[in-house]
Amino acid sequence: MNKPLRIVFMGTPDFAVASLQRLLGGGCNVVAVVTAPDRPSGRGLQLTPSAVKKAAQEANLPVLQPEKLRDPAFLEQLASYEADLQVVVAFRMLPEVVWAMPTIGTFNLHGSLLPQYRGAAPINWAIMNGETQTGVTTFFIEKEIDTGQMIFQDYEPIYPDDNAGTVHDRLMERGAALVLKTVRAIEAGEYPRTPQPTADEMKPAPKLSRETTEIDWSQSVHTIRNFVRGLSPYPTAWTMINGKFFKVYAVTVVNDSPFAAEVGEAYTDNKKTILVRAADGWLSLDSIQAEGKRRMTAEEFLRGNRL
Repeated sequence: MNKPLRIVFMGTPDFAVASLQRLLGGGCNVVAVVTAPDRPSGRGLQLTPSAVKKAAQEANLPVLQPEKLRDPAFLEQLASYEADLQVVVAFRMLPEVVWAMPTIGTFNLHGSLLPQYRGAAPINWAIMNGETQTGVTTFFIEKEIDTGQMIFQDYEPIYPDDNAGTVHDRLMERGAALVLKTVRAIEAGEYPRTPQPTADEMKPAPKLSRETTEIDWSQSVHTIRNFVRGLSPYPTAWTMINGKFFKVYAVTVVNDSPFAAEVGEAYTDNKKTILVRAADGWLSLDSIQAEGKRRMTAEEFLRGNRL
């Protein structure tokens, strides 16, 4: 049996924790963890460690938290762990001086079937675009972001009632299994390095912003429904109704149009229902959050508020 690889793991949010725990549970030799610095969080703005830092501390692993990845002190500390391989899951963009450091290299887990949905928000964009399938890919990091040689891929269906949260949770587990499979194959010295195919149509997955998450009611009901579920529960689609800001977590297509109306016009019975007119029909706002309030159903909102 080959000697276990010395692995440095890099990641920050919950999505990465599953992969770290799968490696540790599989007996892999993780020698250190790199994660984001503690950030202020909550009402008291207490400094809060990342999900990966908490998991690493529970496993008694050394934790590195550089503000800058080119900082000489960090690079010296990272080199001291003499990693054969670095594994990256939901971290930030690495400079070459970091990803090229290990003898074997650095591989990343990406939440899409590359080459499609390169970028910061692959899960969101796949659902927003109405895809019925997505997946995860492990690939070696190279200079151009998300373009390196692929190692393995695994597929995951997107069901009609899925949102970004449910797909995220399933890909988190599927990705963790793929990370362990990838490390096992590299340890055995038997793993593919497949150049990413070129596609006629490349679908990007850029970072989401307030501007790109506003609902455009001039689109079709099904396009808007995919848009809303692709952004739910985070970062959330939003709209303005009667001058009020609302986050929108879930909508339903209404088959019986109540009456003729302009695109973007809202209707409510002020009891149970808030409807908004789209290009080809109406959508019911099922789960919303008004500014300064908690998330609630339309009926809960209308109990204490009029539109």
